[in-house]
Amino acid sequence: MDRAVERAPVRGYFLRPMSHGLPHPGIARQDAPRITDVHIHVQPWRELKPNVLEVMWRGLGQERDRMIQVMDDPRALLEIMDRAGVWRVGLVNYPSPDVMGFTDATNTFAAKYAQADPVRLLPYGGVHARFTKDPGGDVDRLVDLGIRLLKVHPPHQGFPANAYTNGLESLGRIYRRCEERGLPVMIHTGTSIFPGARSKYGNPMELDDVAIDFPDLQIVMAHGGRPLYMEEAFFILRRHRKVWLDLSGIPPLRLLEYFPRLPELADRVLWGTDWPSPGVKDLRANIDQFLSLPLSDPHKKAMLETNALALFPSVP
Repeated sequence: MDRAVERAPVRGYFLRPMSHGLPHPGIARQDAPRITDVHIHVQPWRELKPNVLEVMWRGLGQERDRMIQVMDDPRALLEIMDRAGVWRVGLVNYPSPDVMGFTDATNTFAAKYAQADPVRLLPYGGVHARFTKDPGGDVDRLVDLGIRLLKVHPPHQGFPANAYTNGLESLGRIYRRCEERGLPVMIHTGTSIFPGARSKYGNPMELDDVAIDFPDLQIVMAHGGRPLYMEEAFFILRRHRKVWLDLSGIPPLRLLEYFPRLPELADRVLWGTDWPSPGVKDLRANIDQFLSLPLSDPHKKAMLETNALALFPSVP
C-alpha cells in the first residue's frame, strides 16, 4: 500500500516516498520524484581496519546492527531508500588497503550488491594508482563488472588528484582509459577524519589539471572541498563544464553559506549525503533540510533528480 503523500517544507515541491508495491522492480510511479543520492557508503565493512571501524561506529549507537545488515543484504538498503523517498543511490567503493583496509575485492562487492536491483543501485569501484600493474586493463575490468563510476580518494590513497604530473604515470593512464570508455570519475575533495588519511591531498585546485588534460572526462567533485576549500571548488566548477559538484558531506542547512552562488551552476550539482558516515544519520532528514532552503523549485528538482539522470541514465 502506498503511503500518503507528504508535503515538503517548501511550497510547490512534493516529496513522495517510493512505493513498496511498485509494479516492476526499480520503476517508480510516473508522478513520484526520482531522487538520486549519488554518494552513500555501502562497502565491505568487514575489511575495515579496527581503528577505522571505531571511527565509523561513532554516533551510530543502536544502529550498528542495522548497518551490518545493510552491508550484507541489499533488501535492507532498498527498504531504507523506500522509507526515505530515494529512487537510486551510488554505492561508493574504492581500494585503500593501507589506510582504510579495503582491497580490490571492494569492486566485486559493489558489482554483486547492485545486482539485487540494477536500476536503483549504482555500483562504484576503483583502481589504486600506487598498486595497479595494469591501469588501463583494470579500468576495463571495472566496466566489464558493470561499475558505473570510478572513485579516486586522494587522502585515502596517498597522492594528489594530479599526481600523474609528478611521476605517478599510472594515474594518468587510469584517467585516460576512463575518458575513452566514458566512465565518470569521482574525486574526493576536502578533509577526512579517518586515521592515516592525508587531508593535504584534498585541495580541489588539483582537479584543474585533470579537467585540462582529460577534457572529455566527466569528473564528479565530491564534497565541494568542505570544510576548507569551498572557494577553490566553486572556481573549478565554474571553469570546467565537464565537472559536477557532489553535495555529499555538506550539512544541507549550511549549503548556501558554503556556496552562496550555487544557483548559477544548478545544472551541474548532484544530490548526495555521504550516509552513513559520521554525522550523517538519515537519508530523509537531509532531503527535508535541503528542501527548506530558499532555492527555486526547478533548481531543487535539477539537483535532486534530473542532473543525476544526465550523468547516469536509467538502464531498462
